[in-house]
Amino acid sequence: MPSFARFAPGLAELSHYKRADISADIGAGLSVAAVAIPVALAYAELAGFPPQVGLYSSILPLIAYAIFGTSRQLIVGPDAATCAVVAAAVTPLAAGDPETYASLSAMLAVLTGLICVAASFLRLGVLADFLSKPILVGFLNGVALSIVLGQASKIFGFSVEETGIVPRVLEIFSKLGQVHVATLAVAAGTFVIIWLVPRILPWLPGPLAGLCLAGAAVPVFGLTAAGVKTLGVVPAGLPALAVPYVDPGHWPALLADAAGLALVSFSSLMLTARSFASKNGYEVDADQDFAALGAANVASALSQGFAISGADSRTAISDAAGGRTRAVGLVTAAAITIVLLFLTEPLQYVPIAALGAVLVIAGLSLVDIATVRLIYRIDRTEAVLSILATLGVVAVGAVNAILLAVALALVRFIKAVSRPSVEVLGKVDGFPGLHSLERHEAGQAIPGLLLFRFNAPITFFNAPYFKREVMKAVEASGPDLKHVVLDLLPIASIDSTGLLTIVEVEKALRARGIDFNAAGRATEWRNWAERRGFEEQRIRLFPTLRQAIRELSSERKASPRAQNE
Repeated sequence: MPSFARFAPGLAELSHYKRADISADIGAGLSVAAVAIPVALAYAELAGFPPQVGLYSSILPLIAYAIFGTSRQLIVGPDAATCAVVAAAVTPLAAGDPETYASLSAMLAVLTGLICVAASFLRLGVLADFLSKPILVGFLNGVALSIVLGQASKIFGFSVEETGIVPRVLEIFSKLGQVHVATLAVAAGTFVIIWLVPRILPWLPGPLAGLCLAGAAVPVFGLTAAGVKTLGVVPAGLPALAVPYVDPGHWPALLADAAGLALVSFSSLMLTARSFASKNGYEVDADQDFAALGAANVASALSQGFAISGADSRTAISDAAGGRTRAVGLVTAAAITIVLLFLTEPLQYVPIAALGAVLVIAGLSLVDIATVRLIYRIDRTEAVLSILATLGVVAVGAVNAILLAVALALVRFIKAVSRPSVEVLGKVDGFPGLHSLERHEAGQAIPGLLLFRFNAPITFFNAPYFKREVMKAVEASGPDLKHVVLDLLPIASIDSTGLLTIVEVEKALRARGIDFNAAGRATEWRNWAERRGFEEQRIRLFPTLRQAIRELSSERKASPRAQNE
């Protein structure tokens, strides 16, 4: 049973399902379905698919995550950012062929899923933290801008040929004289309904009301005859399960896109899962959720769908509606299945302009200027990285912007580790312990001692910096310096370059008549040094800085030179 629960925690949890949760979970599941259905139709349009494909992508993934995921509340399904990346990745490869487009998208979902599963087995759940909050917010802000501009042709009723964001803006402004008034009126009406309904009827999802009323207006006012485009006939029935096939020549490009898509979708999913887990007092397992996301993507592909991710808005609806367990996702999947089997006929009247309005709202929901402002107040460099991620989507598109986001994350990490803060420690009257002399003007160094703290591991890309900073501090300490003590507590690890650099520093100090010591992690360092044959006897180890100060100060006072002074 423990092994079973480890690989399929959802089944283990559902096997102990409480009857008292049934009514709450059914109500929450139907509430989620009321939003998931119109959103799935809109996101299918965004990803370049017929509307039913969005519904296909919303059934088996929910079941897969309910079985393999660790969040009790997370709802998965089509996601605005994921759909934008899918469209950007597949469109150039499909060359306008709808069948090829569908196969490539399904294969992209399979590869994304397999990468996620492999990452789970390699315990790479830590990648959820790889894209920092500033970079992820910036990336999603750029994707939001791309989504909003991408709906211009649906809302205004004219074609937009350009693909880049800036060229697209210029084209839209140049064609404003070609606006189709009836199409624009439908979009505007849908916007008003989506904005107004939650304020009047909070229990009714705005997108559902908007699409229903817009669809009802089509036959009532004869909008089709007026040139308003609609979804058309939506095939009823469930999709046949099939394994996608694509030309092997497309595999390298798809693999690269799948890797980026896996990273972004997993980071986004974990942000949502962790947020609601924290709010409701339970934990999620990042490694297991990596596998669950992979299973959900493979399930989507096998049911003729496309790549999916965590859906924050639908998860929020489940939470607000009182959903208690992962059974909410199963109820939502059942409701969507019923729609596909029996209720597709009314969908043919839904205007494309109304879907465009829903997508604009969805895109705007991704915009997070408040967080960028907060990040700016905390760290201006991080704010610049966030803006660069946004501009990356504008300049090179969503797919290439993933690579830019990864590059920015690496630059941020390398900068933080290669140039960590260094401190010279001393005593400050009225404050117990040791403190940075740079932050305390009244602080005093220990006579004859230099207490040096390097706040990072010592590795190949910061070892020269470590050596420079130690020698700089030695020069600043004056001619009376006799002992340098390295605080090992912040130094979690040392690679071979770092070790050789420490040897160089010790030799340079010894040539000046200064001995090199270390404090903290004494047992750990001793075992580490012995395993590597390090000449430990040249560096004295002390359990704590206090003991180092006590013994070295006593030795200094006992030395003939100190007595003469």
